[in-house]
Amino acid sequence: MEELGSMVVEKLREVTKSAQKFTDNLFRGSFDRNPIQILKSLQREAFSDIMKLRDRQEKVEKLMNIYKSSRGSPFQEAGTLVRGRVDVLGALFLIDDVDEQKYEAIQKTGIPTGIDARLTFKARVGDKDALVAEFIANEKGRSDAFGGPLSLSKVLCSAHICDWLSAVAIPLGAQCRDAMSVKDSYQERGFTDYSGFGPPLLHHCNGSAVGVTVTTSRLSASLAQFLSGLGIQINSAGMCTGLAHTYCTFVELALLASRNTTLSVLCVNSQSRPSGQGVNLGTFALPVSIFKRNNLAETSSLTVGDDEEDSPTSWERSISDRLVAILMNSEIDESRRIGGWVEIKNSDLDNLEGAVTLRDTPEGDLGWGLTVGGSLKELKNVERFQVEGFLNLNLHSKFKIQPALLYVKDGSSQFPALMLRSTWNL
Repeated sequence: MEELGSMVVEKLREVTKSAQKFTDNLFRGSFDRNPIQILKSLQREAFSDIMKLRDRQEKVEKLMNIYKSSRGSPFQEAGTLVRGRVDVLGALFLIDDVDEQKYEAIQKTGIPTGIDARLTFKARVGDKDALVAEFIANEKGRSDAFGGPLSLSKVLCSAHICDWLSAVAIPLGAQCRDAMSVKDSYQERGFTDYSGFGPPLLHHCNGSAVGVTVTTSRLSASLAQFLSGLGIQINSAGMCTGLAHTYCTFVELALLASRNTTLSVLCVNSQSRPSGQGVNLGTFALPVSIFKRNNLAETSSLTVGDDEEDSPTSWERSISDRLVAILMNSEIDESRRIGGWVEIKNSDLDNLEGAVTLRDTPEGDLGWGLTVGGSLKELKNVERFQVEGFLNLNLHSKFKIQPALLYVKDGSSQFPALMLRSTWNL
């Protein structure tokens, strides 16, 4: 009995010692841990979780890029971009009286007074092709400057064939600037024909056109064929002798001289040809003769007293013009730009024009612009000289006002003019 009691007591002591040892080890391990070690352990766990999240994010971005680059993916942007622009331009000419000479000098400035309201719809076709339709409410310079119906003024289709070749087709409202390889730099016009970043020929040749553009790393070339609308030809007796089409060929060679500087050579060759005696075959319909010229002159009877210009063959002779221009455009930074151009007509030094324009128009801040231009006669006498300056006041992100001062000297006529333009972008 005593042996059994001594065995029970011995077991209880062993159990008590083991429990005390376990308790001591537990509390000793918790108190011995340093707070710095705890922070390091948490940092390692957090870093591991961040790396896992980063790997997952990279995988998701790769999948998104694959979906966006694939044709017809659900992430591809779709829809039509709509832009609106309303320009109101008024001019105050400080002239005592307007005679014929001063009137011609005013017309040569090319100030597009009036209201110009435009709506442009641009729809993406595929990845890089586009279809553009432009509607205009009223043309600048018309007598009904305060109203006009909404009409379709331009339809443009552009196709990106490959990395170095693109094409454009313009059934309506084509201009030479639409066929240029670098278009953005020459879209904005100034107060006059001289104050834009390109020669006036860029805004000529309204009608239909097709063109192609070849582009390399530093060189680009464009070729386009234009067909302008019908022009009625009148003889000296005031009689309609025929309807004429104007064929126009546009060629551009552009060199990227530096990162922000472009040098271009433009050539426009236009030729007016009659299509018949008062015969209109309809829109987009032209007669093409593959045989000899008709015998109209042979069958026509002329009186002895008629002048040569009244004969049927006088209006059959086509009229051709050739314009050559050299222009330079440089973007100094995001807001400052400088450009200049020289244009000559029919290789005649009496038809030499040019201008230099400097602009600084930052967004949301006061801007300004200055243009000096004119024409020379035989490279010696200044036949025409004009200087133009304006301020750019951004009253809102989509509304601005531009007051301008113009001085013109054309021959013996000279006058200043005050201009004010407001622009509202929709």
